[in-house]
Amino acid sequence: MNDGNSGATFHGGRHSFSGSTFGSGDINNHATTAPDPSERDGGRRARADGPVADAVVVTAIASEYAAVAAHLSEPFGEHGENGTLYRIGTLHGSTRSRRVALAQVGPGNVDAGVSLERARTAFSPEVILFVGVAGGVKDVRLGDVVVADAIYDYETGKEDGEGFRSRARTAAPSHAAVQRAMDVVFRQEWTKRVLTAPPPEPPRAFVKPVAAGNKVVAARDALTAERLRRHCGDAVAVEMEGYGFLRSAYLASGTHSLVVRGISDLLSGKTEDADDFWQPVAAAHAAAFACEFLDLFGSEA
Repeated sequence: MNDGNSGATFHGGRHSFSGSTFGSGDINNHATTAPDPSERDGGRRARADGPVADAVVVTAIASEYAAVAAHLSEPFGEHGENGTLYRIGTLHGSTRSRRVALAQVGPGNVDAGVSLERARTAFSPEVILFVGVAGGVKDVRLGDVVVADAIYDYETGKEDGEGFRSRARTAAPSHAAVQRAMDVVFRQEWTKRVLTAPPPEPPRAFVKPVAAGNKVVAARDALTAERLRRHCGDAVAVEMEGYGFLRSAYLASGTHSLVVRGISDLLSGKTEDADDFWQPVAAAHAAAFACEFLDLFGSEA
């Protein structure tokens, strides 16, 4: 997570990157011409008078944005929607080519929720993903990927003289998206898409609950960390945007949604040097999983 000022904490710091906004990222070496919308998913279009993109990926910080952008190929375009800028590129896969719109919206549940509705307005996509990094709470190691099958708003509750009484709310992604995410985990082919050097241990992927809130959790003995263990006991990771994103998807309905996170730090052993190394790695792993998901989701294969 990121507190907007320092880079060391549970959402990763802000990283700048140079060069082209998009890398070649074409793992299958396909041609980079845009697919004919009539050949894609039954001819689904964003809007009759708007830009074409049948998938949207939302990120919070620059390292996450760069990790997804590296998988997109020419031709590139852009579209603005109420101030949010989307870069549009082609994602080539084994089953299809998709036009994908990518945005960076900053950290926080509120901005993430707004970003989903804005993406629906701009593109009416088949699926919208939030892709980025998170902190590991339990049962995960650095570089692993967690796909949220539920996200807890762990900060909701009542605090009185007897302490904090949780009233945590839960948001969930679409059932179809979770089913395909489980399939991607089962196939174990997503790691072929990773564009960074392999970590000491091969990354694993899980479909598990995640917790989200606006606090930075920087130590295992922090009060918030204890609340997570007590009230969100099956959450394996913690971040800052997923609940707002999925809550907005629930209220809007009609678009599949999913949150994909790479583990960039843990509740213990955090250092700035470790963050500088693991944030780009975790973001790259989450991006690789997300791209494999987009390749397979909605296909007849």
